[in-house]
Amino acid sequence: MGLEERRKREKENRKNAILKAARKLFFDKGSKNVTVESIAKKAELSKGSVYLYFKSKEDIYTQILLSDIDKFHKAMVNLIQEGQSSSAMLMGLANIYTDFSLNDRELFRIMMNYMLNTDNMNLPEEIDHLIVKATNKTIGIIEEIFMMGIRSGEFPQYIDLRQKRNAIWGLLNGIISLHLFTGTEEKREERIRSTIKTGLNTFLRGMRTPSGNGQ
Repeated sequence: MGLEERRKREKENRKNAILKAARKLFFDKGSKNVTVESIAKKAELSKGSVYLYFKSKEDIYTQILLSDIDKFHKAMVNLIQEGQSSSAMLMGLANIYTDFSLNDRELFRIMMNYMLNTDNMNLPEEIDHLIVKATNKTIGIIEEIFMMGIRSGEFPQYIDLRQKRNAIWGLLNGIISLHLFTGTEEKREERIRSTIKTGLNTFLRGMRTPSGNGQ
């Protein structure tokens, strides 16, 4: 390995160490109570080293959210497959989001904190816009799946796509938030998955046209 490549890898490792430390602190203390100094201490770096990679605490927060929203978005895009019913694709989306939430609970809580406390985050307007844009792009896939269902006759022609999208998004986040940090660990995943499956099936069954086949 050449000197330049070694330096590049070391920089990437330090950047990842900062993001990992920040994620843990945001999860444990909430963004308001975290400082660049505390992130540096957690990452075992100097405060100046952190500023070599990020402009501010808000910049770190944004990078964490945008990176993982993008990963989730890519996983969801792979769901769009001709030949599957829209109901099956929406159930697949729910499974991916549940996996994502169970495997990275720190990020899920950070995302929920952002969605519930957007006005109190004091993020610069351009940063807030980036996060909102990335989130809307991702959940917009739900609308795309509904549109496919309308074209196939699975769902009725005249439905409020944004309303249905928000209902699905709210169902997923509500159920996961309710159970992810409560109850016994051994039953938690089963409870979340079964509740989402039942709730989503009930919702979709009520939407389908009489001739629509969502099985």
